[in-house]
Amino acid sequence: MHELSLIQNLMEIVNESAAENDITQVHKVKLVIGESHGALPDALDFAFQILTENTICAGAVLEVEKKPVIIKCKDCNAEFKPEGISYRCTACSSMNVKQISGRELYIDYYEGD
Repeated sequence: MHELSLIQNLMEIVNESAAENDITQVHKVKLVIGESHGALPDALDFAFQILTENTICAGAVLEVEKKPVIIKCKDCNAEFKPEGISYRCTACSSMNVKQISGRELYIDYYEGD
């Protein structure tokens, strides 16, 4: 369950930032995560609820925005969402492609007092 370690890292970042900004209570955290990470939103929320007990994030809401995997063909510049595990360009069938979305993992923002 790598969701637990993701939330542990998230908590370290939020706690450090909150301390630097004199924030004593966090009400909401927005996490952006790409589909490539394979993290399950329900598991992230569960880990967040468990790991925030007795912290400045206790009772806070975790909002998770999932970014889809998007591939761009280097030959024809078409952008597409791959079907299954095939990254073959849907426009020209080229395999000369790169992933341009779906690897994200960052805290977009948090709100607190």
